Formats: sequence, structure tokens, C-alpha cells
Amino acid sequence: MPASKNQNYLHGAAILVVATIITKILGAIYKIPLGNILGNDGFAYFNVAYNLYNVLLALSTAGLPIALSRLISESNNLKRPEQIKKTYRVASLTFIALGAVGSAIMFLFPVDLATALGDAKASQGIFTMAPAVLLVCICSAFRGYTEGLSDMRPTSVSQVIETLFKVVFGLTIVIILQKKGYSLPVLSAGAICGTGIGALAAALYLGPLVKKRRNYEASLVAADPGSYDMTSPSGGAIFKTLVGIGVPIALGSCVLSVVSLINQGIIYDRLQNAAGFTSAQATSLFGVYSKALTLYNLPYAVIAPLTVSVIPAITGFLAVHKFSEAKNVIESSLRIMAIITLPMAVGLSVCAQPIMDGLYYGSGIEGSQLLAIMGPASFFVSLAAMTTAILQAGGRERLPMYTMLGGCALDIVLFYVLVGNPSLNIYGGPIATVLSYVLMSGLNLWFIVHRMPEKPQLSKAFLLPLFNALVMGVAVHFTYPLFMKLLGAGEQPSRKLILLGLLLAIAVGVAVYLIMTIITRAVTMEDMKLVPKGEKIGKKLHIR
Repeated sequence: MPASKNQNYLHGAAILVVATIITKILGAIYKIPLGNILGNDGFAYFNVAYNLYNVLLALSTAGLPIALSRLISESNNLKRPEQIKKTYRVASLTFIALGAVGSAIMFLFPVDLATALGDAKASQGIFTMAPAVLLVCICSAFRGYTEGLSDMRPTSVSQVIETLFKVVFGLTIVIILQKKGYSLPVLSAGAICGTGIGALAAALYLGPLVKKRRNYEASLVAADPGSYDMTSPSGGAIFKTLVGIGVPIALGSCVLSVVSLINQGIIYDRLQNAAGFTSAQATSLFGVYSKALTLYNLPYAVIAPLTVSVIPAITGFLAVHKFSEAKNVIESSLRIMAIITLPMAVGLSVCAQPIMDGLYYGSGIEGSQLLAIMGPASFFVSLAAMTTAILQAGGRERLPMYTMLGGCALDIVLFYVLVGNPSLNIYGGPIATVLSYVLMSGLNLWFIVHRMPEKPQLSKAFLLPLFNALVMGVAVHFTYPLFMKLLGAGEQPSRKLILLGLLLAIAVGVAVYLIMTIITRAVTMEDMKLVPKGEKIGKKLHIR
């Protein structure tokens, strides 16, 4: 793909966003009934296993898909097909080896791992999760290759397939086990089975598709070999470059996952030994905390596709020294990230109580208060992710690694101190998260301004979307109780009434935010041109 087409990187991001929305809807269909079936304790077992899986997955693949995408994008813009071929082969072998190691660890030491994490009852879930590590590593190699060619469709479709199979098989298995009277640890392990099945389905879809794409690329080269540079570094040199790019990225990602595990242990320990809660109370609070975390991650989940798409776009422009175009991509990606995530963050805080009561009935006042604090954190998590992707695309992958180390160190210290405070207890966790991500994202922005080839303008990216989101938050704050009153809801409304009132308030909030975005011109016609059908939509909305 010619480098000039990278200006349409948001087309790929839009495809990924649609896929993400579908997978999140499917994920809600999976996790919300799952949380209600398992209860707070069973959901805690489930999340212990899942958090360990995320750490091993990060150790196996975090950084390498990004490194692969970057190297493929650079080679593609420089028209070096032989280098693309060799890079993909080296990366695939590396992914498989690392995935095999990760799966073996979970297979061989489930009890030891669960005990080390403070909840031995999660061992069955850890054992069941093991095959998924290898399978997801294989999928990551496929996705990194196509993303490097700026083709986001395979990633999008495979994510939907993976999630669909996870939902169908995971819920089916857990319902069957529940009817047969199995214990909560077995039920949580049964639910986890769907993860491996989904990864297998995605791999079976991606494998033939990538093979077909590689054959197509080879046919283009064969038709006009004189237009291409057939030189390529050795496999060893490519591996060294892959590791040199991937390891700092992986270390940063692994740090975040490891910190989640450490914080999980801190919660159990400090709630019991410092804040005065019993073991059962600590488990229940962690279960509620895990439910709130599922919702808090939604803004990042929506913005993650943009971070995937922005890396090959920026890398491609920098490879051919188009620094102004790279700066434009940076500015537009930050602006669109803010426009998407700020209203979601405000909405999570303002509507925390009806969201938790409507989706996780019985999570108590703790659930809504936790989500209200996590709302602002969700924006800074998204900002940290986007700024990290920009620095990685610009060949500055070591810088976000350092900011993550600093932020995570702060997070652990604050978790330990705040969760152990009896008056804060579990609420100390999200407070620590907010402060640590403010530090990470702030440092990343400083590096972007001072270390990228051209200095991006950041003020418009954040100020107007923040103002519009706050106006929207005020509208939702007042309309939700009004709708509940009009619906005749009493002091203890049913879940159906809560969800109906919430949906009506959200509809008002969306309308207010769109109107404010147009009035304040937070989005320009140049932004809209980067989105599929965006120029047509922009004209209808009178965007200039």
C-alpha cells in the first residue's frame, strides 16, 4: 500500500471500532449474566485466573505485535517485499515459542500460581485457561502482519469471531455445570473454557486469510519486480530489531499486568490485616471491584482500535520523512480520542449508581461509588494508551516504558497505603489508579511535545471536548431522576425501570454532546474527511 494512503488511517480505526463495539456488546452478554450466576465470590475466582492469563499473555506477546506491525509498515513503505516476508517468518516462530512457554506454565503450576495470588480456589480456572495463551499468540502474529499493511479488517472480523465463540461456549458450559450442581470454582473454570475455544476459532479464520494475502502480495511483486527493493537484512538481524522494539513495549505492558496482580494481592491482604475486614468480606469486595473494573475499561476498549491503527500510519510517514503528515495524524488521533472517551468517562461517574444497579443488581452502594471514582481514571487510561502508541510509532518505545514504571510504582504504593486505611478501604484502589495514570499520561504528553520531529498543538484536543462532556454530564444528572419520576419508580425500582430510565438519560446525553460538539466546532471537516462517509456526514451536520 502506498504511503500516501496512510492519511486514511482512521478508516481502519473505524472498522476496528465497529468490531470493538460488537465484541463489547457480546462481552456484556457474557460477563453480566456470568457475574450474576457466579456472584461476587465466583466472579473473584474468575478474575484471579483471568488476570494471571493477561500477565502471561503480556509476557508472551505484548510489544511484539506492535513491533511486527511497525517493521511491516516500514518495509511496505520502502517497498521491500523480501524483508516483509522474512520479518513475518521470524516473528511467527517467536510468537509460537513464547506462547508455548506461557501455556506450559499455566498447565503445570495452576495450584502454585493460584496460591501465590492469594486464592487457591482459582486453580481450576488457571488450568482451563492455559491453551488460550498459545492460541492468542498465534492470532497476534497473523494480526500484526495485516495491521502492518494497514488492513484492519482481518483483526476486526477475528475479534468478533473470537468473542462470539467465547460467549456462546462459555455461557453454555457454565449453565450446564450450574444445573448439575457444581461448586463455584468449577463454574468459573467452565466459563473460562470459552476463551480458548474463541481463540481457536479466530486462529482458524486468520490462518487461511493471511496465507491468501501473502500470495497476493507475492503476485504484485512478480508482476513488476523492478519497482521493488529486494534487499533484506538477515533473519538474525530482524530478530534483534524485533526484540529491540518489542521488549521495551512488552516490559511496559507486562508491568501494568503484573501491577494488577500485585494490587489484587494487596486488596486481599490490606482489607483483612489493616482495614479490619474478614476473608469473606474481602473476597466479596474484590468481586464488586472486579465488576466495576469491567465497566471502567469500556472507554479504553473503544479507543484501543485507534491506537492499533495509528502506529503503522505514523511509522509509514516517518519512514519517508513526511514529518508534517505524522504530526497531523498525532493531533487528530489525540483529538478524536478525547472526543470519544471524555463523555464516556463523565457518564460513568454521573450514572454510576443506575449503571451498577441496572447491570449488576445487588452490587450495593460499594459498586456505584467505586465506578464513580473510576470514571475519571478511564479517560487517563485511554490517554496513556494513545500517547504510548504515538511514542512507540515514532521509535520512542523506551520513553513510555519509563513512564509506566514510574506510574506503576506510584500505583502500588498508593494501593498499599490507601486500601489499608479503614475509612477508604476498597475505595483507595480506584483513587490510586486515577493518580498513577495522570502521572503516566502527563509524562507521555511532555515527551510527545518535546521528542517528536514536529511539535503537535494539544490545546484544542482536550479543552473543547472536556467542556462539552461536562455540559452533557449536567444534563444527564438532572434528566435521569426526572425520567425515573415520570416512569413511576419508587424508592426500590426494578432493574427494568432502572435500565429504561438510564437509556433515556443516555439518549439525552448523546444528543446534548453532539449538539455541543457541533456548536463549539470541536470536530472539523478535516477530521470528518478521515472517517468513512465522514465528509457527507459533516455536511449534513453543518460541520466546517
